Amino acid sequence: MLIASYNPKNTGDTMVVIMSQDVANQEVAIHDHVARIFNSADDTTLGYNFLQASDILPDVVKVNGRVHLSADDVAKLNAYLQTHEFPGDIQLDNEPRFVVGYVKSMTDHPRSDHLKITQTEIDGGRELQIVSGSPNMRADIKVVVAKVGAMMPDGMIIWPGELRGTESDGMICSGRELKLPNAPQAPGALILPDDFQEVGEPFDFDKAQHLFS
Repeated sequence: MLIASYNPKNTGDTMVVIMSQDVANQEVAIHDHVARIFNSADDTTLGYNFLQASDILPDVVKVNGRVHLSADDVAKLNAYLQTHEFPGDIQLDNEPRFVVGYVKSMTDHPRSDHLKITQTEIDGGRELQIVSGSPNMRADIKVVVAKVGAMMPDGMIIWPGELRGTESDGMICSGRELKLPNAPQAPGALILPDDFQEVGEPFDFDKAQHLFS
């Protein structure tokens, strides 16, 4: 997994790179202008904070939010790490995190009067169990799935989790959560038109700008 973000208004010239979920026992090592966050149990890297990011990637100053790193960007970051006594262990990850999904089935959550347990097909024909609280959830609909490792437009990261004791791997999104123009500001999954995109395709945010017009 690889998530990078840059928010100069709040954090200055710092780019945050996330490679894995936080753990209970983690430590931080700082060399010059880079901080490595790692699992103290096995020394695996959880992420880095590049404190003068524009010195490494000058174009990052044009970004406010998610940074989409190229292979060349990753190579430059790893080279910088290696010259500052850190492993150059950032790996490029171009896997789409927002995809068109198909809700194949839905059952009531045994410990909730409003949560639903879905079996939702995504890319590669894989099925995910996703717990949803959307009041309009039902089977046989196309939806937008934020997979584990997705960064939502508000900065929230999707991790594996559970709701009321039931595992949930990903999130079925609303138009509001995706920050789509004119989306209803109320709970409810975004149900895509059948002809919008094929199941498993990366969600087309540009095309979706007109869904609620």
